[in-house]
Amino acid sequence: MSATATSEAPADAGPVRKPPLVKPAVRKRLVPYWLLLPGILWLLVFFAAPLIYQASTSVQTGSLEEGFKVTWHVQTYWDALTEYYPHFLRSVLYAATATVLCLLLGYPLAYLIAFRAGRWRNLVMILVIAPFFTSFLIRTLAWKTILSDSGPVVGALNSLHILDVTSYLGITEGQRVLATPLAVVCGLTYNFLPFMILPLYTSLERIDPRLHEAAGDLYARPLTTFRRVTFPLSMPGVVAGTLLTFIPAAGDYINAELLGSTDQKMIGNVIQSQFLRVLDYPTAAALSFILMAAILTMVTVYIRKSGTEDLV
Repeated sequence: MSATATSEAPADAGPVRKPPLVKPAVRKRLVPYWLLLPGILWLLVFFAAPLIYQASTSVQTGSLEEGFKVTWHVQTYWDALTEYYPHFLRSVLYAATATVLCLLLGYPLAYLIAFRAGRWRNLVMILVIAPFFTSFLIRTLAWKTILSDSGPVVGALNSLHILDVTSYLGITEGQRVLATPLAVVCGLTYNFLPFMILPLYTSLERIDPRLHEAAGDLYARPLTTFRRVTFPLSMPGVVAGTLLTFIPAAGDYINAELLGSTDQKMIGNVIQSQFLRVLDYPTAAALSFILMAAILTMVTVYIRKSGTEDLV
């Protein structure tokens, strides 16, 4: 009797249901999102949240004693732009000049490393990135010694009467270089030159040397080969290098603070002063957003005009 009852019990209980399992295909599709989750959280906490807070600060009114309140005072943007537009123009001018100089200096060096350095390639690359092992501030302070009035650089420029020409052009004053636009541009060029060389080298290294041989077989001169083959193929590196140089240079304030005077202040100096000295947080936040929007607009136009598929 008991054996019969036991054998009939499973039939009355019905089919046993197993817990649903996640299909392997579904798990494979979720893996990229799980891998992206830490980066997304990092951006939300350290980029999106401060950006939102800064946006709310830019439309506040009040004072440090009374406190700031969000009153949606968008007039702050117009007031900041009309008052400090010369600093914006000066920042763009200095950054663009430094970017062009970095390209003119960095392209030949990157070309040399990619095609002519041979066994010395690693050593030259180490020399290029060696300045990064020193503080940005210390490197800029070193230029105060290099460009000092009693230094060898100013002495050589004076003996060659170069400072007479630069003073006539308005980039130096008298027989000195410090506290002039030339000093600020020199500091920007030196500090951001590696950011130009590294993308250029990466782009040039990817060029197949057989393309140069084919151009030579077609009786192309070296200049024609460079103009028709090398430079067009290196355009992704040119675009990346100019962006990596121009964007931080436009917002820099250390070079103008240490190597320039009050007449060479950039917009970064104004933002730093508004935040830490004047304590006018709404104006500082508005200036930051205007600078961000201006750079983003210029970069977007530049990338679309350059036509590099790797970056568009």
